[in-house]
Amino acid sequence: MSTSNSNPRPSTGPRVSAPARPPQRPAAPSAAQRPTNSRPALVKPAPKAKARRARLLVSKIDPWSVLKMAFLLSVALGIVTVVASIVLWTVLDLTGVFEKVNSLMTDIQGSEGGGFDLKKFASLGQVASFATIIAVVNVVLLTALSMLSAVLYNISATLVGGIGLTLTDD
Repeated sequence: MSTSNSNPRPSTGPRVSAPARPPQRPAAPSAAQRPTNSRPALVKPAPKAKARRARLLVSKIDPWSVLKMAFLLSVALGIVTVVASIVLWTVLDLTGVFEKVNSLMTDIQGSEGGGFDLKKFASLGQVASFATIIAVVNVVLLTALSMLSAVLYNISATLVGGIGLTLTDD
C-alpha cells in the first residue's frame, strides 16, 4: 500500500491572473423569436400563511404604572372640564341666555323683588373656580380608585387566574 497524497501542494510563487473581461449581454431576441403570449411566471406566489394565534393570560397589573397612567389621564380630563365650563359659560353669555333668565325671574317675582341677576350667582370667575375644584377632586379620586382597582385585580387574579386573551396575527 502506497500512501500518496492526491492533493497537490499550492505553489508559493507569485500568481498571475488573466485580465478581467466585462460580462457580455445576451443578444436581444428578434421579433420573430419573441413569444406572442405573456411570459410564464418564474416564481409561484407563496401560499397565504395561517393566522397565528396566541392565548395569553393577564395575571398581574403593575399598580405603579396604573397610578401614573390614571394620573395623567385624569389631569387631562380635569383640563378639559375647566376649559369646557369656561367655553359653555361664554357661549351662554353671548347668546343672551343670562338676560332671558333674568327677565323670566323678574316676571315670576314681580317688580317688588328688585330684579334678579344670575351673573351675581354664576359669574365667569365663580364658574371657573368651581370647575377647577371639581377637576382637582376628580384627579385625586380617579387616581386613587384606579390604583385600588389594580390592587384588587391582582388579588382576584391570584384566586381565579386572571383574564384570558386570544391574540391573532392577521
